[in-house]
Formats: sequence, C-alpha cells, structure tokens
Amino acid sequence: MASTETGPRSVASGGPHDLAGLEAGLDALDAVRIERTPLARALVRKVLPPVTAVVLVLVVWKLLVVAEVTDDYKLPDPSAVWHSLRELWLRGTLLDIVWTSVSRGLLGFAAALALGTPLGLLVARVRFVRAALGPLLSGLQSLPSVAWVPAAVIWLGITDGAMYAVILLGAVPSIANGLVSGIDQVPPLYLRAGRTMGATGLSGARHVLLPAALPGYIAGLKQGWAFSWRSLMAAELIASSPDLGLGLGQYLENARTDSDMPGVLLGIMLILFVGIAIDLAVFSPLERRVLRTRGLAAAAR
Repeated sequence: MASTETGPRSVASGGPHDLAGLEAGLDALDAVRIERTPLARALVRKVLPPVTAVVLVLVVWKLLVVAEVTDDYKLPDPSAVWHSLRELWLRGTLLDIVWTSVSRGLLGFAAALALGTPLGLLVARVRFVRAALGPLLSGLQSLPSVAWVPAAVIWLGITDGAMYAVILLGAVPSIANGLVSGIDQVPPLYLRAGRTMGATGLSGARHVLLPAALPGYIAGLKQGWAFSWRSLMAAELIASSPDLGLGLGQYLENARTDSDMPGVLLGIMLILFVGIAIDLAVFSPLERRVLRTRGLAAAAR
C-alpha cells in the first residue's frame, strides 16, 4: 500500500524547486506593502466622518433651541457660542487662554513621562517592587484626579506646583502601567535572543525590551495624556487664582460664576478640541507608525 508523506520530509524530498517555492511564499508573507492613500480618499475617510458628526450635532442643537425645549440661559443658540468665541479672538485673549493650559499640560506630561517610564520598567522587571507597588499603581490609576486637588493646594498652595502635582499623580500610574502591560506581552524568545547577543541590563532594556513593548507603551502614553489633561482641567477649575493666569479651566469657572452659558459651552468645546487635537497630531501618527513597522498595516489605517 502506497503511503502519502506530509510535513517537512515531503517538502525536502521535493527537490530545490519546492524549497524555492516555500521560501518565496514565506517572503511574500513577510513582505508588507505600504501604499500611500490618495489625498482625496484620505480626506473622505478621515475628515468627512467627524465633520458630518459635528454638523449633525449643530443641527440637533439648533432644532432644540427652535423648539424651545428649555430656557435660553440653559441652552443658548449656537450663534451665541460663536459670538463668545469671536469676542475672545477679537480681544486677542483666545490663544493666550488655550496656550496657558496647553503649556502646563505638555510640561506636566513630560515630567510624568520621565517618572513613569523608569518606574514602569522597575515594576515590570523586579518581582519585589511589582508585588509592593503594582496594586498601588492600579489603585492610583482608578482614583479620580480631582481628589488630589485639595491635598495639592494644602501642600503647595494655589500655585503652578499644585497643578503639576495633580498632573503627575494622575498620569504617572497610567504611563507606568502601560509600560508594564507592554513588557508582559514581550515574547520570552526576544529576551533570550538579546542575552545571547550580549544585550543585558540597561542595554537589554534599551535595545530589546522597550522596543518590543512599544505598542503597549504607546497605549499607556495616550492614556497618560488623557489623565494629564483631565487632571489639569480639574485643578484649574477648583484652584483658580489670578496669579496662575487665565487657562481653560479657570475660564470655564469664570463663565459659570457669571452665569454665562455660551461661555461655559465654549470652554467645554475648547477643552474637548485641544484634547482631540493633541491625540490626532501626536499619538495617533506615532501609533500608526509603530504598527506599520511591525507589519500591522491594516490595523494602522
């Protein structure tokens, strides 16, 4: 009875043509075609959906105002919000208000990045530190950042230092946990290969561990920025002072104090716009680039 042989032996017995075909097939699997999307298609795919969503929100908003579902001071007309925005622009204070908060947020995030990265590496690689600090980092990540504002004000006064302290306490746990999650997903084979080539200690962390953990790390950075921005807005809302300058949070609180509902809605929209803009301009392109370098072109689109 003739037997059919499969597996590596059958491939090897097929001669050099079968081996060449197998190698060509593997090369085709490894090759990732990265094609540039035409500008018109990119605009339709990425710009049209959010613009459509904004238009729909404005239409629904306008219909609610026309239907008089509530009083004007609770739900003003969209044109009133536009008037508030135009007034800030004509007075020359709009960019100053936005930059006051953005500069604080970026500086606080940079400090959180400098602290959270080595902390996450230490927690991920040292068992005792992980057992001691791992649950604490998870608990701090789930703690609302606004809870730190009263303590920071008592410790540091109504100063920029209190703002940065709230940002650090909100963002560092997210960045550290993101790096720990990324390192936990690194295949052990990478670490063994790195040790074989002499990449140990700090060299192994720099050349093997951190690059392999980059997708999870970037996810932690995105979450860390979100926590930084939310923490800063909470701090500016509660710990407002003329000495701190006028940021978005304090502008929102001033509008609430003056019962200026168009100003309140404008403040909310500006806070939302800045958060989305930073994500789209910094973190989303970085995430797509990392995914493409790992052959995940479809996920990076």
